[in-house]
Amino acid sequence: MLTFFKKYKVFFIVLLIVSAIILYLFYNALKPQKFLKVYSPADVSPELVDTTVQYISRNHKIADFSFTNQNGKTITQKDYKGKIYVADFFFTTCPTICPIMTDNMVWLQDKIKDNPKVMLLSHSVTPDIDSVPVLKAYAEKKGVIDSKWNLVTGNKKDIYYIARKSYLAVKTNTSDELYDMVHTENFILVDAEGRIRGFYNGTNLDEEVEGEKNVTQLLEDINWLSGREN
Repeated sequence: MLTFFKKYKVFFIVLLIVSAIILYLFYNALKPQKFLKVYSPADVSPELVDTTVQYISRNHKIADFSFTNQNGKTITQKDYKGKIYVADFFFTTCPTICPIMTDNMVWLQDKIKDNPKVMLLSHSVTPDIDSVPVLKAYAEKKGVIDSKWNLVTGNKKDIYYIARKSYLAVKTNTSDELYDMVHTENFILVDAEGRIRGFYNGTNLDEEVEGEKNVTQLLEDINWLSGREN
């Protein structure tokens, strides 16, 4: 028997290698492939979307924008060109969900700070209150890294329209004030082509809740989009 194996040693080695390759190919063929949907206004609850774009079901991208960040610098879509980024809406005096969302964004900032492909963008829904000095103080308190995370203020109408026409993430208030906004807990994942790839509960770091994704899952999706698989 030993003589037989010695005689056909090369054959068995080749057979072993071929078998390993076949098993690897079968494993990869049967393994579920990750997929992230590209979202358009028609995919989202109408209460979060401006009526002028609710019918759009494809080719939706974030519109051009121009806001002012915590350092008084004008931030436009050019600063995010070719970047994957996470956007949200908040205000510095919010006593309810904003502190939790901001803490989770700080956690996310720590995870992506060494990934040059990823940035963060937070829009104030009370720009009349959240001036540049207010945003600067808030950014310093939270440990915002200026090169990774912009907290922006600007014209309320512009913020309102980008929230509801582009990011599909803000409700209208029931008051009579024009362009009044009620932000949600959503973190919005935008890919390097300016397309929305997911909505995540910014108040939920890692709890499993049916029907929604949390911030830990957001990080996983960011890593997948940027080619950094976990």
